Amino acid sequence: MSVENPGRPGYGPVSKSRRRFVLGTLSVGALAAAGRTLAADPGWGQTPVRGLTPSALTGPVFELEVGYLPVNFTGRERLATVVNGALPAPLLRWKEGERVRLRVTNRLAVETSLHWHGIVLPAEMDGVPGLSFPGIAPGETFEYSFQVRQSGTYWYHSHSHFQEQTGLYGPIVIDPIRPEPYGGDREYVVMLSDWSDEPPERIFTRLKKDSEFYNRDPRTAADLWREVRAKGVAATWRDRAMWNGMRMSDRDISDVTGAAYTFLMNGRTPAEGWTGLFRPGERLRLRFINGSAMTFFDVRIPGLKMTVIAADGQNVESVTVDEFRIGVAETYDVLVEPEGDTAYTLFAQAIDRSGYARGLITPDPALVAEVPALDPPPRLTHADMGMGHGAEHGGHAMPAMGAAGESPAHAMSHDGMDMAGMAGMEHGMHADEEAMPSAPAMGSGRAGQGSDRPVRHPRSERGPQVDMQAADPRYRLEDPGPGLRGNGRRVLTYADLRNLRETPDPREPGREIELHLTGNMSRYMWSIDGVAFADAEPLRFTYGERLRITLVNDTMIHHPIHMHGMWSDLETGDGEYIPRKHTVVVQPGAKLSYLVTADAKGRWAYHCHLLYHMMGMFREVRVG
Repeated sequence: MSVENPGRPGYGPVSKSRRRFVLGTLSVGALAAAGRTLAADPGWGQTPVRGLTPSALTGPVFELEVGYLPVNFTGRERLATVVNGALPAPLLRWKEGERVRLRVTNRLAVETSLHWHGIVLPAEMDGVPGLSFPGIAPGETFEYSFQVRQSGTYWYHSHSHFQEQTGLYGPIVIDPIRPEPYGGDREYVVMLSDWSDEPPERIFTRLKKDSEFYNRDPRTAADLWREVRAKGVAATWRDRAMWNGMRMSDRDISDVTGAAYTFLMNGRTPAEGWTGLFRPGERLRLRFINGSAMTFFDVRIPGLKMTVIAADGQNVESVTVDEFRIGVAETYDVLVEPEGDTAYTLFAQAIDRSGYARGLITPDPALVAEVPALDPPPRLTHADMGMGHGAEHGGHAMPAMGAAGESPAHAMSHDGMDMAGMAGMEHGMHADEEAMPSAPAMGSGRAGQGSDRPVRHPRSERGPQVDMQAADPRYRLEDPGPGLRGNGRRVLTYADLRNLRETPDPREPGREIELHLTGNMSRYMWSIDGVAFADAEPLRFTYGERLRITLVNDTMIHHPIHMHGMWSDLETGDGEYIPRKHTVVVQPGAKLSYLVTADAKGRWAYHCHLLYHMMGMFREVRVG
């Protein structure tokens, strides 16, 4: 990815009233009073406004034009990057088994591309400039053509420059050949995203200068006093010494927050809200897609249970929850059964609680629902720093794994850590810690059970490019994560996911690759194993092999990791019904394992899907 200026004029300073626009300036009642005409399109369901009405296109042949469009989400006009004049881009509806042709014409002043996220296809059709193809030059047309071999909810977006941040994303729904295992009388796509009036190049520059530039929740003297009263002076001093010694904050939840972002649902701001209609007695299928650049959302519908039926387009055994966290690039399908005389708020709050996106499902446009208050901002724990102590927040080892992933010698602990020595460690590791390369080794642990190899930090992690290492990373599949633990609601976790069909490739992994997600957060440098993409060698898979990848998160940030071209079979403890995902989220200080069948020859992208991390936390995968 390049950071060249994408040639979008018209940017100016952020409005002083941005905070009001982020959280919404209109009451819910004002929406009904506005008397807008509501559309009940079962495929997309967008309310017409500002010429930004996303449309649904059906195949097998599609004509898509990438261009600029003036938009106004905050009271200031800006220039977005869009497809066919729509933000989000048009819904593409395909059929499993068909061959689709997508002719994409570039009307921008710079190169563009479209990547079909989560779609299994030939490498040359994947849409990653420099790997899959050269990109689409200004004025040129490129035709994507491939057989559709799957069904479910997916999405597409640019893989050029920072265009995804400026509006170049849209949903995909693929209808199956066989009847759906889960019914539904009406369906809606619910696409979540984050918009900024600031050019993405400016956001990135500010993060490089000050990684906490957008953090508006700093610690105060009042916070210190509350901790002293709750934990005592000694415990508070030890806790503060740990964070200060590493020059980190337990409030570093999101790199970019509501200080810069307006959070959108189907292209609508919180002030406007999106609306979907239903008839009394109908069961709704909601296809949630997180198409944001940097934002994790926690989604709930107050007063209404959600039954999760698909993850990343793949059917799973149904599980009923009150809330779920959706990482950047993930998708979840849920079924809901609303009461016929009640309206409900679709509430998607940002993980750091700096704002939200919202919608409404209602049987009557005049019937509205209350918008709940934001939850308190999360606080990171010792476990989120990779120091173990899973019990303090409900984290658990993977079922049947016992002491898998025990830490190296001298792992940090809550009670006995050497704070003086730790404060003197510039890069957050112990001076005598064993350093081992993360080269591929023979697979260990049964398929579905995860790795039973001890975690070892590679020698390449030593240096100014890494300022933290997780000394005791654990599998925390049953942990809902910071901000969701113990909130009184039933929250979906990865441990809940079980494929509806038997694992298609039940082979044991022949080898294992351990990769560390690394960074220097204060310098805003991101990498894998301490090596940025520009300096890294490709990962090489042998065509047809079954291998395990274990990811260790040596940072305080959630990382959504996306492998192009191949499925990530998430190991949750059951090898017979392994859930398949295209994007896996690794919690701070944790580890996670999945199996990959190298069944797609070519050059593939493999990266963190946080847009401003991607340039460093990226690898090329070569299958041959």
